[in-house]
Amino acid sequence: MPLAPTKVTEHGSGAFIDRHRHDQHQLVYVSRGVIAVQTEAGGWVAAADRAVWIPAGCWHEHRFHGASAFHTIGFPPADPPLPADAPTVVAVGALLRELLVAGTDPALPRDEELRLRAVIRDRLRRAPQEPVALPTARDGRLAAACRLAADRLDEPQTLPSLARLAGASERTLARLFRAEFGMTYPQWRTNVRVYRAMILLAGGLPVTAVAHRCGFGTPSAFVDTFRRATGLTPGVYQARERAGGAPGG
Repeated sequence: MPLAPTKVTEHGSGAFIDRHRHDQHQLVYVSRGVIAVQTEAGGWVAAADRAVWIPAGCWHEHRFHGASAFHTIGFPPADPPLPADAPTVVAVGALLRELLVAGTDPALPRDEELRLRAVIRDRLRRAPQEPVALPTARDGRLAAACRLAADRLDEPQTLPSLARLAGASERTLARLFRAEFGMTYPQWRTNVRVYRAMILLAGGLPVTAVAHRCGFGTPSAFVDTFRRATGLTPGVYQARERAGGAPGG
């Protein structure tokens, strides 16, 4: 029986893979660099400590930030190691990272690949889901507000001021954030800031400049928020990316 495909490719910063879909489930992982994955359901961002799970049939596109080593592993539609109802991000520890890198080696013999895939499946089932995600708004008023807020991250933007810019009431926007995203506006804005910060850090921008562009009042506030969201300080995260994506704490 043929195995679902695996692949490893190199991509430069800013490289883009157009919208497409697969008949099989797919795990995408960058052992170096940062990948932003966009689907109809929303956007996900991941670096060497996370992988993105994309169910079969789900339209998606990729953009790479920083020089990236891109690994993909396919899984049969009838036998997914993770839930097949929606994309998600899973944590990648040191062992799973080495398994994903080794499992996408094009020179890997079939019998060894089979053994590695079995262990990868086991580790994926145990891996915690840790999304840094930007869900896509369905309501036009919420979508407009999200675009305005994301375009003005470096400006203080309260919910009342955002509501005025978007032409909606504060109460309506608050309800839409909870109904569609399951979070408050401040929680969503924090996700946007961390999402953007990961991309800017991977591009080599200094930590202080990233803090300013993402709307943090002080670098220390940025460091605290980023660490709570990703488990790493911005400096450690950026240093690890420069070193080629080796996991660090």
